[in-house]
Amino acid sequence: MHEAEKGKLKTLLNHWTEHNKEHTQEFREWAEKAKSFGQATVHDDIMQAVQQMNKANEFLLKALERLKEG
Repeated sequence: MHEAEKGKLKTLLNHWTEHNKEHTQEFREWAEKAKSFGQATVHDDIMQAVQQMNKANEFLLKALERLKEG
């Protein structure tokens, strides 16, 4: 991989994980709102999405660490 592309990928991985964190916070807020107006199953579905987004971030961070290692 060219060094410029490697650097860009590192930047993208950082960006994606931060972007995902922002989305999960918003998801949590809306999940609580859904729960507050009696939509417990909607809340649960959104929280499942939060868990999946967190899992995706784990893989993205693992990729970033491997990229940094070499």
